[in-house]
Amino acid sequence: MPNEQTISFHKQYDPEKIAQEWLDASAQTASDKLFDEHFNLISKKVRVTGVPGYESISYDDWARQSKQEFEDNIIQKVSYEGLRMTAFNEAQIMFKTVESVIANDGSGHSHGVEIVLEKEDDGVWRVIQERVMTEDETRHVGLR
Repeated sequence: MPNEQTISFHKQYDPEKIAQEWLDASAQTASDKLFDEHFNLISKKVRVTGVPGYESISYDDWARQSKQEFEDNIIQKVSYEGLRMTAFNEAQIMFKTVESVIANDGSGHSHGVEIVLEKEDDGVWRVIQERVMTEDETRHVGLR
């Protein structure tokens, strides 16, 4: 029979809600160019893979590029569409979504991404892994 703590955990833990709230906060802070708030959603141990021309992108690489883009007012809007939960436990959540970035010059791109969030020691859910998916994979998982 589950104890009270186990029951309480299951009542409070909603991985899909956590993932959606993270996506909403990530899109909003990037669109509003709020660097510190945006990078509070990203773990210092993050690795981004699947970006053409790069083996992987570290926290420092991502932060440097984003800071420059925010300062130069390059990004108009970031948004996410669709949410496909993949796996989760009490410390990590994996899901797939489509990320769209529109620049102030009217150009833009969208691509599927697989994201892993981890609840870090301070209780904040942060992305620890992001993988840009191929167009075929994005279609295959039903995000296009």
